[in-house]
Amino acid sequence: MQESERTAKRISKTVGKIPVPAKVMGRNWINDVIRGMTKRDRHRILRTALQTYIEAETLKPYQAELIKLQEHLEEKGRKVIILFDGRDASGKGGTIRRVTRYMNEKHYRTVALGKPNDQQQTELHMKRYIEQFPHAGEIVLFDRSWYNRAMVEPVMGFCTPRQYKDFIHTVNDFEESFVSDGKTTLIKLYFSVSKDEQARRFARRQHDPLRAWKLSEVDLQAQDLWGKFTRKKLELLEKTHTKLNPWYVIRSDQKALARLETIKLILRSTTYKGRSRSLDFKPNDEIVIPGDKEAKLMRREYRLHGKLES
Repeated sequence: MQESERTAKRISKTVGKIPVPAKVMGRNWINDVIRGMTKRDRHRILRTALQTYIEAETLKPYQAELIKLQEHLEEKGRKVIILFDGRDASGKGGTIRRVTRYMNEKHYRTVALGKPNDQQQTELHMKRYIEQFPHAGEIVLFDRSWYNRAMVEPVMGFCTPRQYKDFIHTVNDFEESFVSDGKTTLIKLYFSVSKDEQARRFARRQHDPLRAWKLSEVDLQAQDLWGKFTRKKLELLEKTHTKLNPWYVIRSDQKALARLETIKLILRSTTYKGRSRSLDFKPNDEIVIPGDKEAKLMRREYRLHGKLES
């Protein structure tokens, strides 16, 4: 359990000791809560609050830049498609929420498609994703994308080997076809979490009623199938990372850094009016890894250790 989680439990326990009328009616009930805490708990709460505050404040200048980017896209009639793919519990959803936190809701959409229905299963795999593509001046963020067919579906047996092979052989041409209009930008992000960190996040979901809904059939098997998912990750990067539409791997064990670097990467993806000259847009090479480089690192790991772990 992380320190922030332990601190949250202490706060709940302390607040629970304060009489209800004091919490509801008293103007200074917060002072009662503070007095009910030990010095050690007050220190830990301050530390946690400061960390949360600093992380949020660090993002804000870059989130303001995203609004400028939106305005530029609307003015020029451009479109942006951002894919958030990767393992379960790798931080995709939390990052999407930070990206869109202050954006104009009229000019972006978050798309998280569920399991295809009976009719969709008879149609072209890409069809239901194409139907969600952005209009001019819009950003669409896919919380998992058509690359489900390259990762989850083959590992879990949700598609046939033939369907997987056909997808891998055609997806690059498909992506080139819709970015060739010169008005569409495609950003492909793969969130990479370590096995230990994924296990910790799953455990948190199991014991937290506010997060339990996140657990899925795939989640429950992800740790046991780690090696199979890793092999599919390598194939994904080697076969679908192209010069025109590259992958970027986001190391996401440290959520705050992953969120910051993701926003910076999006802002670097296209030019826009009014870009800040004081902000640092340079990538953190320890967090953002080009897909072809990640594939080489994985191959090297296999040669040295005889197995793939990342």
